Amino acid sequence: MVTLFVIGIGAGLLAGLLGVGGGVLMVPVLIGLGVSPVQAFGTSNLAILITSISGTWQNWRSGNLQAASIWQLGLPAIATAQLGVFLAQRLPGNVLLLGIAGLYFLNIFLVELRQWLNRNASPDKDKPTQPSLMSVLITGALGGVLAGLFGIGGGTLMVPLQVLLMGVPIKTAVQTSLGVIIVTACSALSGYAVAGDVLWVQGFWLGLGGLLGVQVTTRLLPKLPAVLVQRCFQLLLLSFGIYFIWKAQNP
Repeated sequence: MVTLFVIGIGAGLLAGLLGVGGGVLMVPVLIGLGVSPVQAFGTSNLAILITSISGTWQNWRSGNLQAASIWQLGLPAIATAQLGVFLAQRLPGNVLLLGIAGLYFLNIFLVELRQWLNRNASPDKDKPTQPSLMSVLITGALGGVLAGLFGIGGGTLMVPLQVLLMGVPIKTAVQTSLGVIIVTACSALSGYAVAGDVLWVQGFWLGLGGLLGVQVTTRLLPKLPAVLVQRCFQLLLLSFGIYFIWKAQNP
């Protein structure tokens, strides 16, 4: 349990820094410890819920939380998270692993695409704009599906989609994503719990460590350069994408 607690701290550090709930670290670690992909996804959602509540509370205390944006993205995610759980419980394990690897690589591209669009935009397009309803619905719904399907909270897609589709600065996207993950993790966790795919003790210790780790990086995030946050996010996705491809080939 000490090992899980320490891993949870690391996941919490990532959650506060990158807005991903910590599942991108918890899921591969649980799978590496011999837990089945579906149980890893369910257990990760429990730890993610604890971690995200802690990080969002700190963001709120620091005045870095936009509650309206959280609910706009969170409402469509509630229902779609259940769809993700349904699919995860019916797909083969190696398919799930390859799917999550492909998602990570796609997100690296999405972040780079947004940066290219920003560099080539006219001065008028640099002005803040109100995101369209469609962009909000797509971002929230896809985040919910991924929370249920891969047990990662949905932040790995919500962060780049907020940047790409909604025109949100990356640090704001990270902070908002962490709040939305509370909603997606609650919905997904309920689905996995009904099916008996949650390891409660392991998830609690991961979440407890994450609760501590996220407090550090939510305080640190506003002081960091946006490009550093972006590169850390992309490096993390690349590393675990390669790991999941290897794991799918070597179950």
